[in-house]
Amino acid sequence: MAVDPWFRGGCPLETTERIRKNQEFKRVYNKGKSVVNRYLVMYYMKNNLPYNRIGFSVSKKVGKSVVRNRVRRLMKETYRLRKIDINNGYDLVFVARVRMNQADYRTVEKSMFHLLKKIRRDKNEKNPN
Repeated sequence: MAVDPWFRGGCPLETTERIRKNQEFKRVYNKGKSVVNRYLVMYYMKNNLPYNRIGFSVSKKVGKSVVRNRVRRLMKETYRLRKIDINNGYDLVFVARVRMNQADYRTVEKSMFHLLKKIRRDKNEKNPN
């Protein structure tokens, strides 16, 4: 019996929704825009697709592998549970800052959606309809 993906409040990340290759990350870093807050840096750019593609980066400055993987899991889970609330058509790369190693789920969630609101504001300023 298959488990309904919506059972836990979100749906799984498909492989097409992920940014995995180094050249894809570099394209978003170089051609995209960035917004920052205390815990995260988010790079974004339009991708002309009907869905978002997302990548996560956690440097060794954040901590050892256990800490880095925990931070990455928190970011992925936050995105997975709330991705239906996010505008489609972007490549997003979230880069964890050093302070993220002490963050809990609520902090990660607030931080990610603070940055995503900035995209919405930027989009609205360009198209004041």
